[in-house]
Amino acid sequence: MDNNRNMILAIVLSALVLFGWSFASERWFPTANPPATQVVDGKQVPVANPETGSPLPNTPAIMRDRAVVLGESARVAIDTPELKGSINLKGARIDDLTLTAYNETIAKNSPPVRLLSPAGAKHSYFAGFGWAGQGTALPNADTVWTPSAATLTPAAPVTLSWDNGQGLRFEIEVAVDKDYMFTVKQKVSNTGQGAVATQAYGYVSRDGVSADPDSWTIHTGPIGVFNAKANYSINFKDVDEAGNNGVQNASKGGWLGFTDKYWLTALVPDQNANMTGTFRVGTDKNYQADFTNEAAIVAPGKAVTTTSRFFAGAKEVGVLNKHQEAGVPLFSYSIDWGWFWFFEKPFFGLLDWLFKLFGNFGVAIICLTLIIRVLMFPIAQKQFKSMAGMRVIQPKMKALQERYKDDKQKLQQEMLALYQKEKINPLAGCLPILLQIPIFYALYKVLMLTIEMRHQPFVLWIKDLSAPDPLTPVNLFGLLDFTPPSFLALGVLPILLGISMYLQFKLNPAPADPIQQQVFGIMPWVFMFIMAPFAAGLQLYWLTNNILSIAQQKWLYSRHPAMQEAASK
Repeated sequence: MDNNRNMILAIVLSALVLFGWSFASERWFPTANPPATQVVDGKQVPVANPETGSPLPNTPAIMRDRAVVLGESARVAIDTPELKGSINLKGARIDDLTLTAYNETIAKNSPPVRLLSPAGAKHSYFAGFGWAGQGTALPNADTVWTPSAATLTPAAPVTLSWDNGQGLRFEIEVAVDKDYMFTVKQKVSNTGQGAVATQAYGYVSRDGVSADPDSWTIHTGPIGVFNAKANYSINFKDVDEAGNNGVQNASKGGWLGFTDKYWLTALVPDQNANMTGTFRVGTDKNYQADFTNEAAIVAPGKAVTTTSRFFAGAKEVGVLNKHQEAGVPLFSYSIDWGWFWFFEKPFFGLLDWLFKLFGNFGVAIICLTLIIRVLMFPIAQKQFKSMAGMRVIQPKMKALQERYKDDKQKLQQEMLALYQKEKINPLAGCLPILLQIPIFYALYKVLMLTIEMRHQPFVLWIKDLSAPDPLTPVNLFGLLDFTPPSFLALGVLPILLGISMYLQFKLNPAPADPIQQQVFGIMPWVFMFIMAPFAAGLQLYWLTNNILSIAQQKWLYSRHPAMQEAASK
């Protein structure tokens, strides 16, 4: 009767873990990308019709087909190795941009990732630069600029110009490099009779929130560096609640923008000037990040130039580090490494080096796991010896439990004496497990955050290590035309993971408590379901780690026959 009750209790607890994890992980631990679904574009989008004062977001016009919107105004083409798109001459907006190195899905005919789209089109997302001031005509969203060339390339900047007919000439020189960074020089020349005060500003606008969930492990949404500190604490909800003034941050230098899981738009003002960075929201959930420089007086016959930058592209670790070295403060922190960045960055560096060495990210993960196991070999040996020793003294422990079943204090004293006599530390078996937790978490963050693993194949059916294993017996390996829910979509890798964990538990001494035995017997299959929605790369790491652990323990038993004999009882 007691055994039945304990078994029912173990099953109930395991079910709570399984379904509770499925619910909580969506909020706290975002899982992998869908196997072959769109993982970008998301809610990329618009806003902004700056007038006098700080630029303010506005409601976009009636939605129209994107091709129609692009054809409504003259444009300057953008052509770089990584970017294709155009600048809208009406409003001087960078509002048409695709990332040529990345596709939306793993399908062969998948289009490239579209990052920016014009206002009036679905999922509009764009950036612009201008001036605020009073007492004179200033360029606005309806201003049509005159370009100096038809195409912007890394070798050929383009200057946009406009004269207000009142003695002021405005120029926006746009240059672009090969790593997603635009350099924007805003120049205002005064040919009139009186001095004029202007404030240069820049903005990036998007329609709606990010398609990637914001969680405590991976931040998406508003992001910035103000006064040399990275700020991940602002989210779309904060901007919604901030009212008309938005969320403001005064800073010298720094940067601000919007981050998705893999993509980033960021405004980078002059790092030697004071600025006010603000996140705002419009009436139709059009979010905007903007900066405003301090006012500058343009005397008659003089000109004032303000230089800023705009990043729009993929969060490639090497590219972010390169721009950080070039003077964009803490730009690598646009990847939310979290508290354990000092642990995760070396992990990524080694994993990326292995990937470049072998040309296969799955092989790189296997090699990384092997390196970790080699480094932890001495500690693991102590764990296995401790566990095997616990199995050897199991009969003696059961005898003590029978003898002192009514005297718990005496039982603890006798068990401690037994441990000392047999030179066994029962806690030694926990140390490698405790060390595995930060390693596993660091690898989880690296595989989930870094774009370098996105859409990387391994072997056979595993075409994307950043997505769950797609081959599942639940739908007869794709023969049945339906997609099971994530917690039931058991791929081959998580099934093998459950089996390997079960075999690993069988090699360890069984807990003395019957309930613990039952729970440990069920846990491998519970973890099989828990791991099913995670990236195949993470599943591959854990499976490889389990296989190496089993091999290492078998090797230990081969060297100590007494332990092997005890393990077989």
